Amino acid sequence: MTWSVSSCFITLVVLFLWRIEDIAEACKCAPVHLQQAFCSADVVIRAKVVGVEVVSGNTKYDIQQIKMFKGPDRVIHAVFTSSSSASCGVTLEINKEYLFTGRMSTDGSMHLVMCDFIQYWEDLNGTQKKSLTQRYQSGCDCTIIRCSSLPCPVSAPDECLWTDLLLADGQSGPQAKYSACLKGRDWSCAWYRMAPSKK
Repeated sequence: MTWSVSSCFITLVVLFLWRIEDIAEACKCAPVHLQQAFCSADVVIRAKVVGVEVVSGNTKYDIQQIKMFKGPDRVIHAVFTSSSSASCGVTLEINKEYLFTGRMSTDGSMHLVMCDFIQYWEDLNGTQKKSLTQRYQSGCDCTIIRCSSLPCPVSAPDECLWTDLLLADGQSGPQAKYSACLKGRDWSCAWYRMAPSKK
């Protein structure tokens, strides 16, 4: 009887730990180039977080929209996210300015998840900020292929190989910070480095 209870207990512990691991794995996000995030998002905005409240199991962040780079022709006053990090919810700081990429739901509200591109506005460099209005949109016909270990093949002319990920801090590499994947005169895609901007 004691062996049976112990065996059941061990089985339950193993199942519990396995379930916790599944939850922890649920929000693993692959690194994404800002151009990719821009192109795949419904909405890209610069906004300041000014308030927070929990609404029906979700967190609603009231925002002051500063600039719409991509999205509907109207001002967005709030973004929604899950209240649980296990469900890919995000935590934002009040009175901080962010760049948000996200999705529009059928009811017209903007939703964020952990794998969206969410970064403090002040952490973007001038080239990235300028590219939000001038470059990234024109590169949406191109595909950025992540390369985290060699060899990394490019199989089509509309692809750019993102090799920053081979560096120790790939998100801060030159392709991420100063380049856009754009079509050239021959209609194939390639990295174009933009001169660093101080703004």
